[in-house]
Amino acid sequence: MTLTVKNVDWNEAKNVLSKLREKVFVYEWRIPRECEFDHQDMHAIHILVLDDNKQEIATGRLTSKGEIGRIAVVPKYRGPDVYHTLFKALIDNAERLGLQQVYVQCDLEGVDYYQKQGFNPVGSVYMDAGIARQKIACSTSEFSLQRVELTH
Repeated sequence: MTLTVKNVDWNEAKNVLSKLREKVFVYEWRIPRECEFDHQDMHAIHILVLDDNKQEIATGRLTSKGEIGRIAVVPKYRGPDVYHTLFKALIDNAERLGLQQVYVQCDLEGVDYYQKQGFNPVGSVYMDAGIARQKIACSTSEFSLQRVELTH
C-alpha cells in the first residue's frame, strides 16, 4: 500500500481531521467530545495520511512544545505501516521546528510499543478521561523509524 502524508492546516482541514478523530475517540473509545478538541488544535501541526485511493485514514498532531497526540487511525488500517508513517512525519516536523525531544501521553497498553521506538516513561501513571496514561518522551535523534517524505 502506498501512503500519502500531508501537513495540513487546522482551519483548512478541520472537517476531515474532526471526522477522523470523532470516529476513533468519541464513537469508538467513548471519550467525551469536549475532551477531544481543545485550543491547541489551532496552533498545532497536523498530519493527514491517505491510502491508495486518496481516502483519509489517519491523523495526528504535534504541538509547539513537542507533544505528539490525537493519533487517530481508521480501524482497518491499524498496523505498523500506517503508525510508522504517521509518527515519522510528526518527528520530521519536530526536527524541522528545532525540537530536541517529543513526548506522548499514551495509554498503558501502548508503553511497550513506544519504548521499542525509543521512548521512555517520564513521571507517574495518571488518569485522563477515565483512561490510565503514561507520559513518555524521546529524543528526536533517537527515534527508530525510517525517514518519510512529506508533501506540503
